[in-house]
This record gives sequence, C-alpha cells and structure tokens, in this order.
Amino acid sequence: MTRLLAAIGHPVVAFLAALGRVTLFALQTLRHLVTPPFYLREFGHALLQIGWFSLPVVGLTALFTGGALALQIYSGGSRFNAEAVVPQIVAIGMARELGPVLGGLMVAARVASSIAAEIGTMKVTEQVDALVTLSTNPMKYLTVPRVLAATLAVPVLVAVGDSIGIAGGWLVAITRLDFNSATYLKNTTDFLEFWDVGSGLVKGAVFGFIVALMGCYYGLNSGRGAQGVGAATKSAVVAASVAILAANYVLTGLFFTS
Repeated sequence: MTRLLAAIGHPVVAFLAALGRVTLFALQTLRHLVTPPFYLREFGHALLQIGWFSLPVVGLTALFTGGALALQIYSGGSRFNAEAVVPQIVAIGMARELGPVLGGLMVAARVASSIAAEIGTMKVTEQVDALVTLSTNPMKYLTVPRVLAATLAVPVLVAVGDSIGIAGGWLVAITRLDFNSATYLKNTTDFLEFWDVGSGLVKGAVFGFIVALMGCYYGLNSGRGAQGVGAATKSAVVAASVAILAANYVLTGLFFTS
C-alpha cells in the first residue's frame, strides 16, 4: 500500500512543483511588464513574428473549420428539420469557441516551439549568460517582449480567424447547401451579439499570454545540448496546448454560466 501511495504521490507532487514554478515565472513576467527598461525593437520583432507570420496558418485553419462546421450543422440539423440554423451556429461557434481555441492551438504549435527553440539555443550557446554579463536581465530582454507581443497579437489573429471562418461557412452554404446569400448574412448579423465576439477576443489575449509564457519558460529552463533544446520545444508545445484547453474551459464557465 505504501508503494502504491508513493507511486501515485510522486507524479502529483512533481506536477504541483512544476505548476508552482510556472506560476512564479508568470508573476515575475507580469512584474517586469510594468517596470522599465523596455526593449521596443525586440517587441516589434516579436510582434511581426507572432502576429503577421502566423496569419496564413490561422486563416487557413479558420476557413476550412468554418466550411466543415457548416456541413456538419446542416447534416445534423436535417434530422430535426433545423437546417436553417446553420448561419447562427457557425457564427456563434466560430466567435465563442472554435476561433479562439483553434487559433490559440495553431499559434502554440508555431510560436511556442519557435520561442522555446530560439531561447533554448541561446542558453546552450551561453548567449543568455552573456546578457547577464552585460547587466541585461534575460527576462526583460527575452520574455517580456514576446509575452506582450503574443498577448496583443493573438486577439487580432482570432478576430481575423473568426471573420474568415464565418466567410468559409457562408461560402459552403451558398455553393453547396443552396442557401440564399443575403438571408445567410442577415441571420449571421442578427444573431451574433457583441459579447460573442468580445469573449473570444479575451480568450485570445489569455491564450497568447500562455503560449509565449510557456515558450519562454521552457526555453530558459532547457537542458544542455541539442537533446535538451528538443525536449524543451516539445514540452513548451504540449504545456501550452493543455493550458489553452484548460483555460478555455475556465473562461467559458466564467463568461457563459449564469
């Protein structure tokens, strides 16, 4: 029995310890966000890498998701003679849930891995130690610009993804499902409320913070050598993806549970 309890307790304690380290890292990042100095060049570079260069993958993901969602809703709704709800459900589903979650996961796959690999390589080649030697705080120079850029860029990506996803559903509806274009667009705008979109943008900001935070954390704590950098990259993507799904559940409960 003692061995069984030890086998269960060890991973639980290890998980809680890791969660505590990430929490302390997040608190330190938030503290550095509001204290100078600020590295605007690094922020601009991170904003370009995270925001602009992530737009194609987020846009394509949203386009095909919106189209597939329209097909699925039409097929399921036909069982109950409710095919007419396709515009409303596509719009609400993309704005509230699929847009921010899929956008966050795509950014996590692309950005968290990139950040972890870049910072991990800097640590392995002792560039992080060189920053300390030059009296530059690695968190101020490496973490803060990337976290701030992701927190600001991902909501914009979510908004663009929502629009493209709804457009994808509209395109499938009028070309394959025989919907009238004007009626489809009117139903979309009539039933989509401000908070449907606003909640998705808030989720996007939280997901962006999580993605950059995990990439920076695992990059700065990567092991030595190529194997350590690879492990840090993998851990950053996995941790960011799981944290996004968990945060999505919590935020959805806060926003839409009376």
